[in-house]
Amino acid sequence: MRTQFESPIVLLGARLLSPYIMLFGIYVIFHGHYSPGGGFQGGALLASSIILIRIAGGRLVSRLQIKEFFTTPMAAIGVIVYFAAGFISVLYGSYFLDYEALPFPGDLTPAELRYYGILVIEIGIGIAVMAILVMIYDHMARGEDYA
Repeated sequence: MRTQFESPIVLLGARLLSPYIMLFGIYVIFHGHYSPGGGFQGGALLASSIILIRIAGGRLVSRLQIKEFFTTPMAAIGVIVYFAAGFISVLYGSYFLDYEALPFPGDLTPAELRYYGILVIEIGIGIAVMAILVMIYDHMARGEDYA
């Protein structure tokens, strides 16, 4: 990559803008099951806020955020959350990703069960997408080639 130059104005702008991008990404994840958006779009927004700080601040500032070695376990956790939501319904005698079979506590209607089931899946997808996109950027920034 090109040589890193430090600009306090760019870093300040990125640090001021990044929390709002993260907040909007969380909003998109939590409202994606009944409005436009979802786990992928929200995860991409969360990743863009992290990558914005990494581009503006360089490697020293990016070490204060999500560590590079932590992105792989985060991606795996997101996939496990998605798979667990589907497999638990199979354990309860229904189809894979049948949200009405998920054992949420309380006396919930089928519509509420679908609501919470899709929300769990959207959260898992958001975590996985965010971690994978940050991981891709980290590998590109280090100049690694996997071809």
